[in-house]
Amino acid sequence: MIKKLMLGAASAGLIVGAAHAATPAAPANPLLAPWTGPYGGEPAFNTYSVAQFEPALTAAMAMDQKEIDAIANNPAHPTFANTILALEKSGEALNRVYALYGIWEGNLNTPDFQAVDTKMSPILQGFQDKITQNAKLFARIDTVYNSPDKAKLTPEQQRLVWVTWNNFAQQGARLSPADKAKLADVNQQLASLQTKFAQNELADEENYALTLTKDQLGGLPDAQIEGYAEDAKGHKLPAGQYRIANTRSAVEPFLTYSSDRALREKAFRMWTSRGDMGNANDNNAIVVQILKLRTRKANLLGYKTYADWHLADTMAKKPQAALDLEMAMFVPAVAQVHKDVAEMQKIVDAEHGGFKIAPWDYRYYAEKVRKAKYDLDLNEVKPYLQLDHVREAMFYAANRLYGFTFTKVEGLPVFQPDVTVYEVKRNGQHVGLWYFDPYARAGKNSGAWMNAWREQSRVDGDVPTIVSNNANFVKGTPGQPVLISWDDADTMFHEFGHALHGLNSNVTYRSLSGTNTDRDFVEFPSQFNEHYLMTPEVLHFLVNARGEQMPAELVAKIKKAATFNTAFSVVETEASAIVDMKLHLAGDTVTDPKAFEKTTLAEIDMPSEIVMRHRIPQFGHIFSGEGYAAGYYGYLWAKTLDNDAFEAFTEAGSPWDPATAKRFQTDILSVGNTIDPAIAYRNFRGRDATIDATLREDGFPVPAKK
Repeated sequence: MIKKLMLGAASAGLIVGAAHAATPAAPANPLLAPWTGPYGGEPAFNTYSVAQFEPALTAAMAMDQKEIDAIANNPAHPTFANTILALEKSGEALNRVYALYGIWEGNLNTPDFQAVDTKMSPILQGFQDKITQNAKLFARIDTVYNSPDKAKLTPEQQRLVWVTWNNFAQQGARLSPADKAKLADVNQQLASLQTKFAQNELADEENYALTLTKDQLGGLPDAQIEGYAEDAKGHKLPAGQYRIANTRSAVEPFLTYSSDRALREKAFRMWTSRGDMGNANDNNAIVVQILKLRTRKANLLGYKTYADWHLADTMAKKPQAALDLEMAMFVPAVAQVHKDVAEMQKIVDAEHGGFKIAPWDYRYYAEKVRKAKYDLDLNEVKPYLQLDHVREAMFYAANRLYGFTFTKVEGLPVFQPDVTVYEVKRNGQHVGLWYFDPYARAGKNSGAWMNAWREQSRVDGDVPTIVSNNANFVKGTPGQPVLISWDDADTMFHEFGHALHGLNSNVTYRSLSGTNTDRDFVEFPSQFNEHYLMTPEVLHFLVNARGEQMPAELVAKIKKAATFNTAFSVVETEASAIVDMKLHLAGDTVTDPKAFEKTTLAEIDMPSEIVMRHRIPQFGHIFSGEGYAAGYYGYLWAKTLDNDAFEAFTEAGSPWDPATAKRFQTDILSVGNTIDPAIAYRNFRGRDATIDATLREDGFPVPAKK
């Protein structure tokens, strides 16, 4: 997942300011200060505090408003330089403060920050609306957009003109004054509700946990037990107790290995009930309100549904195109799940279990089938998946494919002691900084993600990017390596793929830089990077505590079982994507999210043994912000691209083929949003992507061509 530090779709003035515009010298509030230092400037985390955010945001908005007013009221005829470029270079201070605000929101979301966030989120949204609804400003943008002189601009400049114009138009710049006021009110209500949704989800994650004793940990690997012990110690529980946090990285391993069925059910219900516990943090009513407001927003903007509005400027274009793709994967995956469950049920019956496979049994018995069918126990793999070694393997792949080197930097301030910093170079030249924040803690959102704190650009000189990867691994015993699962290692490669997308950026304008692409394209480079985990060259780095490489026979077992249980992953993910799209097509007709979820899953023949990867009341991707709303399908859309693209490498003879890697870097990773993503893909592949490679990758039959 990629988290963008923005309030909405690339709205000029708030998130498009360059990192090098003039700012007042030595502001009193440290959050407003320019980033200085040896790497193009870095955040001075040792000077920041939560109390500074509200005054800093207020001051930065005032500074940006002054710059916007100067552009809008410029008496000179509108041109690219005095309107589009001026807008691109505005708002530097606000960009910096908002980047830091996003770091706190994701990683240090403590009660004192939540109070600030609750107050400021509608104010920030209102400020964004004030800019996008500025009639004088949009008139100038519109003049440049429709000017015959636009043809004289470079292709990248023409793209920036279109992106700027389209962002304003999609956010209501062409509405009447009365409708602009209505839209602004809707957006501010949404900002408050989305913030509350995220806070409720976080509260249920932090306020609920399983506390167990050693005799209740049967079947669990030693490394996982040690992690649960350290978590208990960190929460000051008595000696001899073990804490299973209400996070994916803690619960999924428990569901996979715990031999206690009753405890598996208890953990499963705790995890899948986040936001749906009927307590003060229940999100069901908030979901209904959000859907009503999003429908109102779409209608004001001239669209029938929120899904129609949100997909209008994506690769998919239409909701039905996304649904068609989702069902093309979901249907064969469901068929395979039924076969897999039948094999699991045989084991249960042979053990005289006396029960039918339930959702809290699926992972546990899938592992039994894996072991029986492929002689593969993923516990055998885990000793070779030390977190530090996986990180070094990622660095190796990035170096071999794109020429990057990563050197640990000491002495830079960080926002939390566990964070490490690396300087990234290519051919000896500084490219950017990579911050790595791997561990779970109170106040940190669950899951894994990438942030771009500063985008690469070169409007007034080279500005290097700063990117971060964030995860929620459970810390082990001090001094001992942190062991992660194969899925966790895959996730690391995924999120690092987002970072590589940002680090490879080679564009002029910040608004078009790095991961500022269509939502259904942005997951493409990250998912593409996952392919490299299984290459022999990467596996070479994955050694156990004795320095031994993974045995060849174990690697062979992993490869043989590569498509085992992919159907489970496809079903739980695509069920979430389908429900997301149907929710936003239904919009204000949804009055009971739980009933809607149940009915929709029944309509698509969801297997009873699996639940959605993200149930509606905890679906932060789509309800804690708008980035993935009616857009969760984007993972599959991007998967279609990434598997098709990886076959270009295999067709060339190697995943590391230098010529193909260079084209991938040049045509995909470096261009950002300077060209239409569909054209970018055709430039790389010579044609559009098809779903065939993804069906092959997941072990599903490829339909015969008509």
